[in-house]
Amino acid sequence: MTHFFRSFKTKVTIVFILAMFIAGAVNNFLIYEYSIRSQFEQLRRSIKVLAQTMALQLNAGNILNIPLNESGVATEEYKDAVRKLSSVGKAAPSIAYIYVLRSTEKPGIYKFVIDLHSGTGKQALPPALPGKGYDGSRFSAIGEAFNGPSADDKIVTDEWGVFLSGYAPIRDKSGKTIAILGIDFKAKEVYNLQKEVRIRAAIILFLGVLFSVIVGILLSGGVTNRINKLVEGIRHISKGDLSYRVKVGGDDEIRELARAFNHMAVNLHASREKLVNYFYRVVESLIRILEARDPYTKGHSDRVSKYSEKIALEMGLPPKDVETLREAALLHDIGKLGVHEIVLNKKMELTKDEREEIRKHPSIGEEILKPVSSDKNILQVIREHHERYDGKGYPDGLTGEKINPLAAIVSVADSYDAMTSHRAYRTDLTKDAAMEQLKENSGIQFDPKVVDAFIKVMKDEKGASV
Repeated sequence: MTHFFRSFKTKVTIVFILAMFIAGAVNNFLIYEYSIRSQFEQLRRSIKVLAQTMALQLNAGNILNIPLNESGVATEEYKDAVRKLSSVGKAAPSIAYIYVLRSTEKPGIYKFVIDLHSGTGKQALPPALPGKGYDGSRFSAIGEAFNGPSADDKIVTDEWGVFLSGYAPIRDKSGKTIAILGIDFKAKEVYNLQKEVRIRAAIILFLGVLFSVIVGILLSGGVTNRINKLVEGIRHISKGDLSYRVKVGGDDEIRELARAFNHMAVNLHASREKLVNYFYRVVESLIRILEARDPYTKGHSDRVSKYSEKIALEMGLPPKDVETLREAALLHDIGKLGVHEIVLNKKMELTKDEREEIRKHPSIGEEILKPVSSDKNILQVIREHHERYDGKGYPDGLTGEKINPLAAIVSVADSYDAMTSHRAYRTDLTKDAAMEQLKENSGIQFDPKVVDAFIKVMKDEKGASV
């Protein structure tokens, strides 16, 4: 039973149930909002019916006979209409204004025929006299009333108060609309009720969200922290740190996942070791093939690798860079596999085309190793070990600090070993003569810092051997 509640699946289920509960609460709230909206629509329908009923009590001919000027209020037609509308207004105190409007040639602009203040209470404005203009362009329901009963689709708050207005056409015997009747229903209570509902809804929603966040944090905090540890382990593995292990407590599926992850890391580490060993065996074979093609360079790559490692240690490079340099130096001439054997072993001076061919070996070496090496430093060393400090090297003509620092070390080690080794086209130099050549070309062909470190290494070795 205890294991059941520790299960990640159980925890997810609990969170899901809580989420459903919150969703249900929100759903109930939406239903409540829908109910309020339905009641509002019912109110609109009632106002339209009331406006239509009042419009039917008016005689269209009498409305047309009311002059649209101040004298209109003195006509019997005006007084008769007012009496009928007032009786309705007294019976419905929630109606604040009753009015009759006629259209004009300008869309949205109307003229008052009757403006009656109904109900009780102090009114904001005096009644409008017949003929007074009214801009109703912002109320689309007024224009719609010329075709049939209509009402505003929302409560309007303006200088006259808070109202919901309804309209109905006044038609003559032929059915033609000659004017419209409008009523402004006092809607402050409805407006306040809607406002209160929305405020309560916002509070309910806030509390629901707050509750879900708190519960989510309490239930998922322990789970997410442990998952984050797995994510951190994945980041280490993706960066090549296969020795990293995830430590996750508990006794559930996440714990089992962590164990599987650590087991995977162990297997990946072992696989990488096998691949690295296989890669170096292949490299050694390639180096031996290269040296077999050019007997004068036998052992050259091994010596350059050892010289480079000593220079790097003297310069205080990190162990990782020293190891990278050792590997890269061993492979620095691998591109010569792509150079014709006749050119490599030629005893006479090379032609221009032959020099161009042999100058391609750094870029060839890079292309050979790209599919099997993901270390950018190794690839740069292979490509840049014949670049010169003054920019006159190849293949890219890089200068100074733009040259990879490890490539600059291999350049010095390679040149020294080449000068002190016997070649088909020249005799070898003594160590002292080769050191002088390095000094003379320091800051020209070679990085001065690398030359200084190599000279110190050679002096220390010479002093130790005396």
